[in-house]
Amino acid sequence: MAIDVAGTTVLITGASAGLGVEFAHRFAARGANLVLVARRADRLEALATELRVDHGITVTVLPADLAAPGVGATLHRELTGRDITVTSLINNAGFGTHGAFVDEDLERVTSEIQLNIATLVELTHTFLPDLLTGRGALVNIASTASFQPTPGMAVYGASKAFVLNFTEALWAEARGSGLTVLAVCPGPTRTEFFDVVGSEDAAVGRMQTATQVVDTAFRALDRRNAPPTVVSGLPNWVSSISTRFATRRLGALISGRLLGDVRMKSAANRPSTSAV
Repeated sequence: MAIDVAGTTVLITGASAGLGVEFAHRFAARGANLVLVARRADRLEALATELRVDHGITVTVLPADLAAPGVGATLHRELTGRDITVTSLINNAGFGTHGAFVDEDLERVTSEIQLNIATLVELTHTFLPDLLTGRGALVNIASTASFQPTPGMAVYGASKAFVLNFTEALWAEARGSGLTVLAVCPGPTRTEFFDVVGSEDAAVGRMQTATQVVDTAFRALDRRNAPPTVVSGLPNWVSSISTRFATRRLGALISGRLLGDVRMKSAANRPSTSAV
């Protein structure tokens, strides 16, 4: 039983690249109108033009810095002013950082937390009353990093663990409402993610394509009783459940080794930051 989104409106964040673009194509092919949100207006406009021509749908482009506090309320006001009601929300925007936490730039880490957690929560809370008026979907992009500590990507893994648990809780709360709630957990995927991270040490295992990940998401969405969580790719699924058979200590050590065995340097071995 395929989820019916024809004639409804789907808001997709991080829609200028990677999974966001692929989700846009899939929903457009099913007849959904779209609201595309990301910072890069030129990419959004190019994608919107392509989708309008190919599928004859309405596409609204809203360039925005999704890491800015209050962006959810701003987007909702803008769409209300245009008489657009969103009935499905794809919280795809997010980014990761790699390295010893002590060496990370605090401003960038704070932005990572804002985008991956706070903005996702704000958008979900702001649009949820509209989502509950129809039979649409709330899809939050988590990660296989959700299932264990991730030394070397401590903030990213923790943020995605939040997304996973938050989404599964909403799945339980939404039972019987008609709203499908799903956490999608990709492993390494060929997108711009690793360009932003700045290292492919975070790419553990074989990379999937955005098409494969979105295929997995739609197979789950099309089920009569969609699960709260889906992991994309059999090896990634095996990896995700293997954490159940290891202690937290062992899981952190194994994950850390796979992510490049990042270590903090002692104060004596750290470069001086004093002025010359």
